[in-house]
Amino acid sequence: MTFKLSSPSFENGGEIPQKFTCSGADVSPELAWANPPGGTRAFALIADDPDAPVGTWVHWVVFDLPPQAVRLPENVTKVDEISGGGKQGRNDFRKIGYGGPCPPPGKPHRYFFKLYALDKALDLKAGATKQDVERAMQGHILAQVELMGKFKR
Repeated sequence: MTFKLSSPSFENGGEIPQKFTCSGADVSPELAWANPPGGTRAFALIADDPDAPVGTWVHWVVFDLPPQAVRLPENVTKVDEISGGGKQGRNDFRKIGYGGPCPPPGKPHRYFFKLYALDKALDLKAGATKQDVERAMQGHILAQVELMGKFKR
């Protein structure tokens, strides 16, 4: 059984509904995962857009999710600590928590939700950046899965 990430909110490679973007309610989509590798002690999630005009734009940073976690519910509150365990970092909108797709008008952008199974908690402070999390994860990633959705305005 392989580690997998899915969402009832959108299909891999499919369109992200407006509700989860700056054109809608800007709430985070539900994400669910299964079959993490043995030895998983924490999860981290990074959601970003490599098609942004300024380079990769970070939309969501979550880390230190507990090893028993199997999902993030829709509309995770935009606060430092997640109910049930885990912390949120700062996105490129300079805010804590999820900032939905908000591309300039034109071609669709791709949004990658990358989930990492880690052999230890990162013990970073809430508000850490994607770069902080990536640095702390080095040498501790047991497995990585991703889900990609598209959105255009």
